[in-house]
Amino acid sequence: MAAKNKIALVTGGSRGLGRDMALNIAKKGIDIVFTYNSNKQKADEVVAEIEAIGQKALALQLNTANVAEFDGFLEKVTSHLKEETGSKNFDFLINNAGTALYAPFMETTEQQFDDIIDIHYKGVFFLTQKALNFMNDGGRIINISSGLARFSFPGSSAYGATKGAVEVLTRYLAKELGPRGIAANVVAPGAIETDFGNGHVRDNAEVNKQVAGATALGRVGLPEDIGGVLAFLCSEEGRWVNGQRIEVSGGMML
Repeated sequence: MAAKNKIALVTGGSRGLGRDMALNIAKKGIDIVFTYNSNKQKADEVVAEIEAIGQKALALQLNTANVAEFDGFLEKVTSHLKEETGSKNFDFLINNAGTALYAPFMETTEQQFDDIIDIHYKGVFFLTQKALNFMNDGGRIINISSGLARFSFPGSSAYGATKGAVEVLTRYLAKELGPRGIAANVVAPGAIETDFGNGHVRDNAEVNKQVAGATALGRVGLPEDIGGVLAFLCSEEGRWVNGQRIEVSGGMML
């Protein structure tokens, strides 16, 4: 990776929203390191797409729910960056990786709860903590939340609550990292047509219609609606946005 380029680390960058985030950030002239959980083929395709834009890309496997993997993962990232750029450091961290859980409150098991906490809150907390040792001053942290932290749909109590926790954490990050010039913000998508949750919004016609009807702009969101907002927050134009929650939902549940 060219030393002159800034570098973003994106978790869950091989599919859906994460893929669109990585591509849009790359279009800003930023090199990309991103993680994938299991689908190396999809990850390789995203690497090729980023390289076609003219930026450098590296895909690494990581289970973001497993804190024990983080030190080894960051060693791989920083060793690669040191070899390519002369520095172990990167500039932007986008905590995007996640899974869905659709379960009524009364039926949510302790294991389901723990799994959601691990990937959506504990993993975000400790990956950020460890990554900060290698982030340049003046960098940016962007945590991905959900409209479900603001409005409520039955079946998303555990998921929505963890996203609420991430939103509070982000404000603390903004406050505590201010002396380093690192801004921290939340981007909260509304319902998006992806394979997230086995295509719950994309493939269920009733859910799709319900979401579109609850959205001021009259349709369900697409991955392409989100990535540009992340790219803006990584740009020089977004430098003064800090400690904010930016919902990108087309005006859902207003």
